[in-house]
Amino acid sequence: MLNPTDTTDHMQHPGWSASATIYEMNTRQHTAEGTLSAAARDLPRLAAMGVDIVWLMPVHPIGEVNRKGGENKNNYIAERGSGSLGSPYSATDYTALNPDFGSFEEFDSFIESAHALGLRVILDWVANHTAFDAVWTEEHLAYYLLDSVGGLQPPLGTDWWDVAQLDWENGEENGLYAAMESAMVFWVRDHGVDGFRCDVAMKVPTPFWERVRVALEQVNAEVFMLAEAEDPGHHKRAFDMSYAWHAHHLFNKVAAGEFPIDSLRRYLEREEKRFGRDDYRLLFVTNHDENSWNGTIAERMGENGDAMAVLAGTWFGMPLMYSGQAAGLSKRLRFFEKDTVDFSALPKGAFYTRLNALHHEEQALHAGAAGAWPVEIETAHPEAVYAFSRKKGASEVVVVLNFGDADVELALEGWDLGGIGGFENVLGSADPHRLPAHGYTVWRRN
Repeated sequence: MLNPTDTTDHMQHPGWSASATIYEMNTRQHTAEGTLSAAARDLPRLAAMGVDIVWLMPVHPIGEVNRKGGENKNNYIAERGSGSLGSPYSATDYTALNPDFGSFEEFDSFIESAHALGLRVILDWVANHTAFDAVWTEEHLAYYLLDSVGGLQPPLGTDWWDVAQLDWENGEENGLYAAMESAMVFWVRDHGVDGFRCDVAMKVPTPFWERVRVALEQVNAEVFMLAEAEDPGHHKRAFDMSYAWHAHHLFNKVAAGEFPIDSLRRYLEREEKRFGRDDYRLLFVTNHDENSWNGTIAERMGENGDAMAVLAGTWFGMPLMYSGQAAGLSKRLRFFEKDTVDFSALPKGAFYTRLNALHHEEQALHAGAAGAWPVEIETAHPEAVYAFSRKKGASEVVVVLNFGDADVELALEGWDLGGIGGFENVLGSADPHRLPAHGYTVWRRN
C-alpha cells in the first residue's frame, strides 16, 4: 500500500480488465504509411478479433543519434537502434509526439476512434533513460546520473549505448519524480490515454510507480498499468499486470523440445507461491523484442506454435498479441527499421478471434482472482501431453496440449469429454479420444 496507515487506500483493478486481452501495436510497421491515422483504420478489425487494450509502442520523438546512428554527444558509440528509423525507446521529449506518426490532432482522433469501439489505449513509457539529446539534458541535467567527469552516461551493466541514464536514486530530491509524474499525467489528462506499459520497470524505484499510480487515478480512476518486470512488489499499489517472462522462455524451450513439460508444471507451482492470486500476469508467444531479436513464432516454436498460443491464452493471466500475429507473421520486424505487416490475408485470424472470445466468455479464464487457477489433469502421456482444467462458478474449461511428434490416445484421469450433456469442443481437435501431434483441444462445460 502507498500509505500503510490508510487502510482505505489499496490496489484495485479496473472493473473491465479481468476479461481483457491486449494487443501490442508497432505503429511504424503496422501499416505501409506507419502513421496513427493509418493504424486507426485497422482498429475495427482488432475490436472484432476480441482485442480490449491497444498498447502503442513509444510515440515520443527519438534522438538524432538513434535515427542516424554514429556517436552521441558524449562520444559513446550508438550500437543499438542504429537502423534507418532508430530505436523508439530513446525519447527526447516526454510531452511531444513523434511527427513521423502524425499530429496531436491525429493522435487524439486515434484515441477517440479506439474508445468509440470500446478499446482502451496504453502508451509504452520509457522512464529509466532518455536520448542523449533529450530536452532534459539541456534544461534539467540534475535529473541524470553523471559519470566521473560530469557527463551523461548510458545505463550501467547494459549495452544500451544510445541512451542516457536518469538518476532515480535521488529522484525525489532532484525533481525527477515530479517531472516524470507530470509528463505521465499529461497524456492521461490532456489526451485520453488509459494507462501505460512501463519499459524495464524494475530499473525505476517502486515508490515512484506507486506515487504516479495514485496521481493517475485522480485523473482516470480506471487507469491500467503494465510493468515490463517480474517483481511481486510492483503489484501492491503500482501495477495491475507484469510480464511472465520466465513462462515465455519456458514456452520457447518446451516448444522446441529442449526442456521437458515438467518445467511447466514446476513453474506453475512457483508462480502460485510467488505472486498473489489477484496479480495479473502477461502471457505471450511473441512481442517486439522476441520477434526482432529471437525470431518468429515458427522459428522459435516450430510446429508447437499454435499449441503454445493456446496455452498463453488459457493458462492464467492475460494473453498478448503482437502486430501481425493473426496474419501469421513469417518474418522478423526489426522495430528500429522500416518494414510493414501484410494484412491482406489473416490465416490465424479466426484462431485468435475464438481464443479471445473464450477469454471473454468463460469466467474461469479471467485474470487474477476473478478467474480460476489451473489444475493439472493426469494423462497417459505426461512426457508429451499437458492438460489442465479451470473452474469458476458455472464456468469450466478443459485444455489439452500435445507437444509431441506423435498422435496420442486421450485418456484423461477422471474426465469424459465426449459424454452426453457434459462438455462441448470450442477450439482445436473435436475428437475426445485422440489428439494429433502438436495439436490442441479446448472444451467447456455445457
